[in-house]
Amino acid sequence: MAWILRKLQRANYGLMGSWKIGDKMTINSRQKGAAGEREWAKFTKKTWRAMFARRGCQFAGGPESPDVIGIPGLHCEVKRCEKLSAYKAMSQAVKDSGNNTPYVAHRRNCEEWLIIIRAEDVLAFVKAINEL
Repeated sequence: MAWILRKLQRANYGLMGSWKIGDKMTINSRQKGAAGEREWAKFTKKTWRAMFARRGCQFAGGPESPDVIGIPGLHCEVKRCEKLSAYKAMSQAVKDSGNNTPYVAHRRNCEEWLIIIRAEDVLAFVKAINEL
């Protein structure tokens, strides 16, 4: 019986977030973050026509390793969590952005994507999106 439960959990892993049959299965935060980065890349490809958007290299923070690459001039920090500290996330994006315009893409479970941008960066953000 236990092997059936494990098999069902593996089949639903990542599709439902958490799954209950007597016991709750949670996703590792690193895996949830990676899934969020792939989701955001797919969203930007579909919605913004960012044809080359994909998950970036995750070896270290910095201008060379945004969470999602493919939009020149922008540095993306993706947060896929229930409770977000907007200022903390933005300070990480700013610290890692170098000369690029930082922004944070955030989504909670069962909610739509939100973007956090500093007011001073709105025009640069819109310009980068329009140049796609």
